[in-house]
Amino acid sequence: MCRPVSSNLPQTPSSSRASEDLPTKQDGRKRRWHEHKIARREELVDGTINAIRARGHDIGMDEIATEIGVSKTVLYRYFTDKNDLTSATMMRYVETILAPRIYAAVAEDLDEYGLTRVAISAYVETVGTDPEVYLYVMSNSSSASRDVVADSERMIAELVATVLGERLRLLEMDSGGSVPWAYGIVGSIQLATHWWISNKSMTAEDLIDYLTMMVWGGITGIAAVAGSPKRFKSQPHPLLPE
Repeated sequence: MCRPVSSNLPQTPSSSRASEDLPTKQDGRKRRWHEHKIARREELVDGTINAIRARGHDIGMDEIATEIGVSKTVLYRYFTDKNDLTSATMMRYVETILAPRIYAAVAEDLDEYGLTRVAISAYVETVGTDPEVYLYVMSNSSSASRDVVADSERMIAELVATVLGERLRLLEMDSGGSVPWAYGIVGSIQLATHWWISNKSMTAEDLIDYLTMMVWGGITGIAAVAGSPKRFKSQPHPLLPE
């Protein structure tokens, strides 16, 4: 009669190596799946942006799926819900369309006035050429998508603050207000553009002219007192120069 093989026998070198390799293989599969999921989400978001352009900002999940050529089940496999897809769409729009155009504008070798106008033009024209995508995100706003919008505004404001601070320091002026000034500039432009894209009661060129006038007036006012709040408060403030 054969004796049973003991389950407590030491592992052979080959079985030991197999058990050591198992976590590595599992980690590799997880990594590949994660990379695939990221790539697939980006493809679906790009498809969503194109679907919004084709069908308008009132598009629903069924129409998005149809336009992309997938089932709604596939969308829900990669996105928790419509809010998740909306947030991903806004993030993709900012990262691949809006932000690169703003960065390109402020990188131009221009004087302060020229830089102000091209930066405003870049924002207004980018939103103006993709109004349905912009309105889709704003009209499907949730706490998550609002966070994405806030992050995009923060990113642009910090860029403006950096440029503004550098210019003021080069002119040996007080740059302490660069951050609040930048947030004020970006916030006012964003809100005015949102109003404009919703009703289009003037041309994009007119809007750019008005916004440039407002922002440049503020910048020249800051420069007139070398960026100093103390100097600003010590001076008279007539509406029109005497």
